[in-house]
Amino acid sequence: MGDLSAITGDLAPTGTLRAAVNLGNPVLAHGTPADPGGVTVDLAREAAARLGVPVEFSCFDAARKSFEAVTSGAADLAFLAIEPARAAEVAFTAPYVVIEGGYVVADGSPFATPADVDRPDVRIGVKQGSAYDLYLTRTLRHATIVRGEDGVTAFEAEGLEVAAGIRRPLTAYVASHPGTRLLPGRFMEIRQAVCTTPDRRPETLAFLHELVEELKATGFVADALRRANQDATVAPPA
Repeated sequence: MGDLSAITGDLAPTGTLRAAVNLGNPVLAHGTPADPGGVTVDLAREAAARLGVPVEFSCFDAARKSFEAVTSGAADLAFLAIEPARAAEVAFTAPYVVIEGGYVVADGSPFATPADVDRPDVRIGVKQGSAYDLYLTRTLRHATIVRGEDGVTAFEAEGLEVAAGIRRPLTAYVASHPGTRLLPGRFMEIRQAVCTTPDRRPETLAFLHELVEELKATGFVADALRRANQDATVAPPA
């Protein structure tokens, strides 16, 4: 793994590990900026403990803001979905958890599967800068993406045909909004990973990679998800 003191100085140059946390993704984080919790918070605390430094959290309501924090140098570490549009600016570990992306439609919608929605007359609400925004921007051929603070917010406010989002919160949304339904299956698999800037020392990147693999293998990630009452899937070994 290399010299731990050198890794610490590289990854936490201020003497504190500064972690960007996205409270807008309830699978990964919850709580308030003053008292965050969830699997990403647990991972950041464990990384800081291994390095022997305190941890400081910068909490945001969207993934794009976490991305901006780590790429600007305001944070040392972030927790983001692996996407080609981001990989040019951050170095990812292998994923630690896999989340499904799903679609919500009105009860009267003719769509039966996620593949049905990519049509010229379909508008899909997404959270701006989210992993599924990036994925759908890259893969949709016919449907129109409508970006907002949240997929279901845009869906409601603009009378869209489809809302895209993370499956678990969409399931809760449908349960509390009669007249809507969740399409079976997923349109994407969102692979969440730890990331930092690619200019780190090779030993630093290896430290993060090995830490994630260890915490998956030992059950740390699964336990953190259970404590947060989340049923996401722990990613397989890299």
